[in-house]
Amino acid sequence: MTDDVAAARAAAEEESALSHRPVDPDATAAYGDGPDQLIDFYAPRGTGGPGPAPVVVVLHGGAWRAPYDRRHISPFAAFLAGRGFAVASVEYRRGAAEQGGGDPVAGRWPDTFDDVAAALDALPALVRRHLPQADARRVVLTGHSAGGHLALWAAARHLLPADAVWRTDGPPPLRGIVALAPIADLAVADKLGVCGDAVRQLLGGDDGFTERRPYADPVLLLPTGIATTLVQGRADTDVPQAVAESYAEAAAKAGELVGVTLLEDVGHFPLIDPAAGACAVVAEEIAQLAW
Repeated sequence: MTDDVAAARAAAEEESALSHRPVDPDATAAYGDGPDQLIDFYAPRGTGGPGPAPVVVVLHGGAWRAPYDRRHISPFAAFLAGRGFAVASVEYRRGAAEQGGGDPVAGRWPDTFDDVAAALDALPALVRRHLPQADARRVVLTGHSAGGHLALWAAARHLLPADAVWRTDGPPPLRGIVALAPIADLAVADKLGVCGDAVRQLLGGDDGFTERRPYADPVLLLPTGIATTLVQGRADTDVPQAVAESYAEAAAKAGELVGVTLLEDVGHFPLIDPAAGACAVVAEEIAQLAW
């Protein structure tokens, strides 16, 4: 496939995924005082498996940049709710526009990580309040692209350096993680130029990249002891397959088996596009861990 054809297909996939109207949640709750410290809740519709509905926590992508908020992934959240899951879609602080009207930067240090940690810590109580029909003991964490990075990171907080403010005493009570085209290895992603210079911006530039990677890079936080599956399109030009494979290889070296589901002729956005067959594959991967 030529570069032009690949680019055209990627653009068409992105257009399809982002063409769906945002879906309003059944409830929204705050986990902090900031305008981006919110979680949307979608009650389960239909039956996905035996017993109360498991909870799927969704972390959206968008290169940790402000223009991409949880609204673009709301059709995916509603799709999962239609499969019988209870869904919690997390918003978090992202990079703001540069002074002078430049392109938005990627992420805020440490705010982005503060928010994801705080949201996950607040989630059990919020689920009991806003999703009473759900089983808060069965939680699967998923995220797409930059959200996949944050999902893997959130599941590994117990492995952070001892001086990390986000460190927990033990692993989170998760049934598993399904990371979708995740930016799972920040060094490999940086070398490949994933999302431009988003990775270095997330960590605060060249100096921060070296100093902050031990606190932010999932590939350095292994083994987690949590069942993990990566779903990756082979035709993904936004976050290439090599990034997921690097994480899986690092996990294997650490003594942990991470599943990698590779989808032929699938790029970056079909994984969260309810109109794409890849989205049904994602739901099945989540179901295998949740029920």
